[in-house]
Amino acid sequence: MDGLQRRLNESIQLKLSFTLALAILVVAIVAGVFSFLSALDEAHELQDDVLRQVGQLMDRQRLSPVPPTTDTRVKDANEESRVIVQRLGEANRSGVDVDAGGTLPLPATLSDGLHTLEVGGETFRVLVKTTAAGERIGVAQEAGFRNEIARDGALRTVMPFLILVPVLLLIVADLVRKMFRPISALSREIDQRADQELHPVEDRHLPLEVRPFAVAINRLLARVGQSMESQRRFVADAAHELRSPLTALSLQAERLAEADMSSLARERLTVLRQGIERGRSLLDQLLTLARAESATDLPNSPVSVQSVYRRVLEDLMPLAEARHIDIGVEGTQDAEVWASELDMIAVVKNLVDNAIRYTPEGGRVDLSVDVSDGKAKLRIEDNGPGIPLAERDRVFDPFYRTLGSEQIGSGLGLSIVQTIANRIGAEIRLDFSDRAKQTGLSVTVLFPVIAPSLALRFGD
Repeated sequence: MDGLQRRLNESIQLKLSFTLALAILVVAIVAGVFSFLSALDEAHELQDDVLRQVGQLMDRQRLSPVPPTTDTRVKDANEESRVIVQRLGEANRSGVDVDAGGTLPLPATLSDGLHTLEVGGETFRVLVKTTAAGERIGVAQEAGFRNEIARDGALRTVMPFLILVPVLLLIVADLVRKMFRPISALSREIDQRADQELHPVEDRHLPLEVRPFAVAINRLLARVGQSMESQRRFVADAAHELRSPLTALSLQAERLAEADMSSLARERLTVLRQGIERGRSLLDQLLTLARAESATDLPNSPVSVQSVYRRVLEDLMPLAEARHIDIGVEGTQDAEVWASELDMIAVVKNLVDNAIRYTPEGGRVDLSVDVSDGKAKLRIEDNGPGIPLAERDRVFDPFYRTLGSEQIGSGLGLSIVQTIANRIGAEIRLDFSDRAKQTGLSVTVLFPVIAPSLALRFGD
């Protein structure tokens, strides 16, 4: 009972359905009882009219009841439906039983009108009438038969309630569910949105009572959009503003390297130049992340994965050679994915850069692509330490780096990859390259191979 009460308090739809169902049941029960009693009373009144009509017929036709002398039952006749007509105070001289067609022992002192008498353990409804000739007669019928007919008629009157009330309850439940369907559709539409989809919700199809909530949600989305836009603009502006002084510092460090200095000073200058380069790399990734978060344009043509691989390897081959990493593309299969070339380069470059940096010297990094189930699967594998299962949900957070990592980095690479993947509808999966030893990292990115508009056009 407590569980039902809690559910009723939590769900307006359930509360409305339950309240309407309860109201319909109460009204139906009250109406059914009233109809049953009214129909029962009406049936009894009609049966009493039958007795009055028989008495009136006897009076108009000046008929006189004749007491039976033998068994007057008609073959196959229903003895309970018969109407007994006799004189008051008349004794049953024939000895015929009432059930066999005999007379009732009605006292002569009965007043005119309708009476309910119990005779021989059975109940009879009796009309006493004085005819124009001064003769007092009784018209009787067994009450049990009368009540049975009246109950059957009353039940037939209530039968529509018994049939229609369950149907009405189902109709009400279905109507309530359909009335709340726009709200459910709105919740699903908002829940399925990506992080960057902050456009207003459509409220024209919503009920008037719910539109204020939709308006409030739209205002909240607008404020969130403005806040995110301000944050992205701040990051981009800050990165641009910091790039100039870092470039100046880099130039000064290069000029300083040409001067004569001690070995200790030159060693410290090398550390300074590495720090400056790391700062420039961090700024480049911040700008890339800001562009990935603010981009809204959809691609208008597919891009070749193999061409993206070639461009990324050209850029990162010096880094791989410096660490003696064996890097290359496995197979010759190609796939065209529906994404912009800049997004694809950013995704692959960040993944390959991470693989090179976190793979020990003399290690191996393999790139591959295959197509199955209408999706292109880009895979970058290395034989490095991999990412523990407990940290796989956090590695996509900005500035997060794997515990115990000695590599220099900003922790933005996988965050950039995740941002672009969410925007273009791609999916990222992390796994071990060697599942038995639980070492190495295998990153699989699933891209759609055709444009959504083409998929709709060809019925895919």
